[in-house]
Amino acid sequence: MTTTRPEPCVTSPQGTERPVPRWADITAHAIPLLLLPQCLWRLPYAFDFNMGMIDPNAPEWVWWAVPYVFGLSIVSEALGLLSFGLVRGWGEAVPRRLPVIGGKRIPPFAAIVPAALGGLGATAFWAPTLLHWLHVPGFDGLGFSNIWWEILAKVCITPGVLWGPLLLALTYAYYVRRCRPSR
Repeated sequence: MTTTRPEPCVTSPQGTERPVPRWADITAHAIPLLLLPQCLWRLPYAFDFNMGMIDPNAPEWVWWAVPYVFGLSIVSEALGLLSFGLVRGWGEAVPRRLPVIGGKRIPPFAAIVPAALGGLGATAFWAPTLLHWLHVPGFDGLGFSNIWWEILAKVCITPGVLWGPLLLALTYAYYVRRCRPSR
């Protein structure tokens, strides 16, 4: 007597049970690209180049700055890439190639809770930067040696400020697709 695993119901090009809205798929692709400029902007700091920032309390360069800054950039991009789990089949069922647990359905809230916490955390983390740039009183930041360095910083960092709100929107779309009954 042989037993076979039931095949998951796959009806969309992304391998999900229900079709993913086009805006959600585009957003999932955009998140890692929005994080890339700030990751690249951060890299010169590893080699003690301050990108025009004036910080009187800046510590002397240390050897571990290189792995720290590169690691921070890699972790940021890796977390951004996880947003694909909210629009792909591997965010709904464990890939079959994994032993023992392969093919098992992932409970929706196992993805919703970490994604929502990550979106809220990213929003809260970047809010002071955004408020400083909007010149809200009480949100002071570091200065720059000239306006061009400040413009470069804002151009590179501002897209990353969208990470939290976009992740929250993706999480809501995932919730609607996985937890609400189909029409």
